[in-house]
Amino acid sequence: MKMIKFYITSSILILSFFVHLNGFAETTESSGFKEQRQQFYEQRKNSGKKDKFSAEDKKVMKQAADMLASELPNPGLHIGEKAPYFSLSNAFGKIIHLSDELKKGPVILVFYRGAWCPFCNLHLHVLQQNLHRFKKYNAQLIAVTPQTPDKSAGQIKKDKFPFEVLSDTDSRVMKAYNLYYELGDQLTKVYRKHGLDVEAFNGKGRNVLPVPGTFVIDTKGIIRGVHAETDYKERMEPKDILKILRAL
Repeated sequence: MKMIKFYITSSILILSFFVHLNGFAETTESSGFKEQRQQFYEQRKNSGKKDKFSAEDKKVMKQAADMLASELPNPGLHIGEKAPYFSLSNAFGKIIHLSDELKKGPVILVFYRGAWCPFCNLHLHVLQQNLHRFKKYNAQLIAVTPQTPDKSAGQIKKDKFPFEVLSDTDSRVMKAYNLYYELGDQLTKVYRKHGLDVEAFNGKGRNVLPVPGTFVIDTKGIIRGVHAETDYKERMEPKDILKILRAL
């Protein structure tokens, strides 16, 4: 696969609010992602916190958003395609094989950026609130992230995630699912200036991320539902996942 350097989308104002969102996601009742995201926006607006980003920072972010939208217009794989099988370590060193998990039932495969990303955390919590609904169709949730297993272990302990969180430490699974991109140098500097070092989560030299993506995979390994957008604030809704599971 030819690697193209992509840039992360839109604003990173989220960085100054990630601690607030973690607590918010844990206390809200079960609802859709968009609903909880809107509540988060409202709480952030009412927090009184000032914008810490300079005009130059915002220019870098705008250029990044435009470039990513242009160079990766159709991320992810397509409905009807065979899901690439893989084997990855979970947060505690156990190797998980997608092929084995599909023998148990459908898999909801979610790619997320890391424990540092508040929108990822919000989505994972919304999905967690709906696990009992997914189980009615014998489906399980599996998350994949570029962060190292120790970072995932800390996240699982903090957020009490009951599902597998797998570490794609060489990026091969992100590439197989057409979600992989690299952070540009300018945006990496903006991130670091505001307290986020992606390498601290992913490992040295790995300023890489997946476009957030969700794939509903049936027991034959066929992709039956997809949601992947370069705008990291958009995610697949539980109701849409359930609709797909009902049709299997």
